[in-house]
Amino acid sequence: MLLRNNIPLTYTFGKIKTELLFVISYSIGIVVLYQNFHVTRISIPVAVPALLGTIISLLLAFRSNQAYDRWWEARTLWGAMVNDSRSISRQILSFVENPYGLDEVNQFKERFIKRQIAWCYALSQALRGFNARKGLEEFLSPEELAFIKKRRNVTTSLLELHGMDLKKALSEGWINKYQQIEIDKSITALCNHMGGCERIKNTVFPVTYSKYINMSIHLFIVLLPFGLIEYFGYMEVPLVVAIAAFFLLVEKMAVHLQDPFENKPTDTPTTTICRNIERDLLQMIDDDKIYEDKPQTELASVGSYYIL
Repeated sequence: MLLRNNIPLTYTFGKIKTELLFVISYSIGIVVLYQNFHVTRISIPVAVPALLGTIISLLLAFRSNQAYDRWWEARTLWGAMVNDSRSISRQILSFVENPYGLDEVNQFKERFIKRQIAWCYALSQALRGFNARKGLEEFLSPEELAFIKKRRNVTTSLLELHGMDLKKALSEGWINKYQQIEIDKSITALCNHMGGCERIKNTVFPVTYSKYINMSIHLFIVLLPFGLIEYFGYMEVPLVVAIAAFFLLVEKMAVHLQDPFENKPTDTPTTTICRNIERDLLQMIDDDKIYEDKPQTELASVGSYYIL
């Protein structure tokens, strides 16, 4: 997601620069041939491209809505992860009893909560196609790192470790059966959110639908100069370019929104969300280290705009 509100025009139109070059060349070629060679004086009623443009507008509106729904569902799932991460940490801190001040119990709480931070970062990196294990040594013990190294799905393995620790806490008498059930519900909720994100990531938007809309837009652009040239002459060029740019930008926007985990500026800001979770959870366990914003050296950038 772009951190700043002012998106540069160079970035916006850079997404369709190839298409715009074609439109400019094509519309100039049509008007030059029309004005200088009588044999090429072909015009069509403006109602024809207007009707086609109306149909395409409806299709683009439907597609944009569907793409935004995917993006918003992804953002909703990550918002729920924030809530559940705080909730499960609060449950661990308030449910697990330590009347004798045992270091083992305190270590259990800290290990569990830091593992939850690691889970959030691992899921963010896995959804974006990066190495899910990278950077987790900051939050996991050597034993936990060795455990997940043997597993292909890192996030599932971390939840498995949650379950194993929860079972140990019950057997040691640190929590009772009812508390164990409540914490397990929180783990199940995290697993459901993870599954929802993976469903969005792995469900491809219908390719044929995208292809048909793209072909319709190009047909509209090809016909548009012939509908405007009789009325506007050389002014047809900027009009065609402006109208074509609008349709192409809306289509490109929908293409970007439909995949919210592809490491693009329109992504769900999972890295920022993970950092907020890390800050809040470290605060809950009174971690001695002072939380500082991490440098953005590993983030993809667009000028001064960073993908988080």
